[in-house]
Amino acid sequence: MLKAVIFDLDGTVLDTLRDLHTATNLALAQNGLPPRTIDEVRLFVGNGIRLLVERAVPAGTPEAVVDRVFRDFNACYAQHCAEETRPYRGIPVALRALRNAGFGVAVVSNKSDYAVQTLVKTYFPGLFHFALGFTDGMRKKPAPDMVLAALSRLGATAEEAVYVGDSDVDIATARAAGMPCISVTWGFRDRAFLRRHGASVFADDPREMLRQVELLHGADPRDS
Repeated sequence: MLKAVIFDLDGTVLDTLRDLHTATNLALAQNGLPPRTIDEVRLFVGNGIRLLVERAVPAGTPEAVVDRVFRDFNACYAQHCAEETRPYRGIPVALRALRNAGFGVAVVSNKSDYAVQTLVKTYFPGLFHFALGFTDGMRKKPAPDMVLAALSRLGATAEEAVYVGDSDVDIATARAAGMPCISVTWGFRDRAFLRRHGASVFADDPREMLRQVELLHGADPRDS
């Protein structure tokens, strides 16, 4: 029986790509560096903002310049992280169904915690029990630390939980934490990519995600 469902943020419950793309290119431009396409930024996302910046700058960029781009990205994104970002269709309804069915639900993201807290409060008021983003001193996903901390706060073990995400990082995170993973195909990676990285359970829309939770749990949260 499941007690908890842990969600990734970017590409799983929120389509953040346009705001990430805007902040990336503003930070690059402020440092005299060439822009990136939205499809390039899509592939850079998943391992936190620092690695997004390191992937976005040209190869061989001096570390001091990378540091400035990272600083400028954070300054821009802190002010403009919720302009074109939107929940994926059906996600708020699905989250409400899970809450009503008695599941603990939380977000665990490699995105910086300031942005995670802002976005969750803006788009999902009252739908998550809490959210965890990256802060200094924490190990990022795919290390299991943040997921295990979330489970502890929800009073659940890895055997009583499922992880929902859209990337190879999420698959590896679930594996490291010892829990199953539902890989969603509406996010930043497609089914073929996810399958190549070990995904075996897929959801093409939030209702299918609920059905997969149902199969793991043995009860249908849509009936609550």
